[in-house]
Amino acid sequence: MAAAAAGTPVFLEVRTQLRSALLILGEPKEGGTPMDISITPSSLQVKTPADCTELRLPAEVRLVPSSCRGLQYVAGDGLHLRLQVWAESNAKLISMFNQSSQARECCTFYCQSCGEVVIRDRKLLRVLPLPSENWGALVGEWCCHPDPFANKPLHPQENDCFIGDSFFLVNLRSDLWQPRPELAPVETHCLSSENHFKLKPKANTKVICKRCKVMLGETMSSETTKFYMTEIIIQPSERNFPIIPRSQFVQSVIAQCLVELSTARSTFRFTIQGHDGKVYILLWLLNSDSLVIESLGSSRGITKFPLLEDILKADSSSAWNAVKVLYQPCVKSRNEKLSSAWESDISIHALTLPSATCLELLLILSRNNATLPPSLRYMNSFQLGCFPLPCLLGH
Repeated sequence: MAAAAAGTPVFLEVRTQLRSALLILGEPKEGGTPMDISITPSSLQVKTPADCTELRLPAEVRLVPSSCRGLQYVAGDGLHLRLQVWAESNAKLISMFNQSSQARECCTFYCQSCGEVVIRDRKLLRVLPLPSENWGALVGEWCCHPDPFANKPLHPQENDCFIGDSFFLVNLRSDLWQPRPELAPVETHCLSSENHFKLKPKANTKVICKRCKVMLGETMSSETTKFYMTEIIIQPSERNFPIIPRSQFVQSVIAQCLVELSTARSTFRFTIQGHDGKVYILLWLLNSDSLVIESLGSSRGITKFPLLEDILKADSSSAWNAVKVLYQPCVKSRNEKLSSAWESDISIHALTLPSATCLELLLILSRNNATLPPSLRYMNSFQLGCFPLPCLLGH
């Protein structure tokens, strides 16, 4: 099989559950040079007179060379080719908070942006997931007597950490150092339809980092603070603060939230809203079984995918599990009707983050969309984006 152009970009997406792969050889940048493509079960090799690029597959993925089909040229994209693959799903999701291993350990909470210590040496005896936000509305169906939980919010005790969809609830009563809220906390009360707190509308209870002034969370009561998962890193105290590129961390957190919520609640559409209640992004989870593979080695023909650039600085693995989403931005009055329809749909789940992080996520999605082959950037009226999924691959 022959194609054109030295230094042709290569895009390979493996769908592990469907056992199929899409190979795209991009458009030549200048002129045309003969290029030979060799496909084996464990690798893909592209040779030109000037160089050689090789794609090595992880141990759990094997191509079926005889299944090559659907060869076509797509203007602006290059050559498309589909193959059958044999893939074993050995990937294990890395939990945001490993309840079994980190419970009963002393943990330190860090600001992810700058590494400032937020809570030092906190021994967590209980790390518990909060029930879904609609649990209160179902209590009437379960109980033959008045709601025993009415007006009883769940306050974490001194050694507790309660985990919500996109936040942690912790008790700061015993800490000598506490994050500095912009204004003092105010009186709270519990809603019957959700399992956390509602503050008076005009109260400003943002919790900010002392060093970098990033919003870390919100003060929920005089003792309880909500920290957003996108802003905090929790580590065993004997470990050092891990330096993770900001965009990589945000993508990993969002990807994990989407996968866990879709698995637990069969929810695939989400609104990303700021702490101010404003919707910034509409997200539709497309699939979470994609494996994106790039070329590795010492040849001059290697092309890195910009989407994985930050990750590859920290790890040399050739394969990354990815979550694919469709999205619509809702800033500057865009998609107002669609946003309103999604907000009133009870099957759509809302994820709340700091407003600045919502804008940051939108920029990440836009950047990731621009790195995809042109034919993969849109689906109907939605744009397509990819998040690297933090997981352990069984090599």
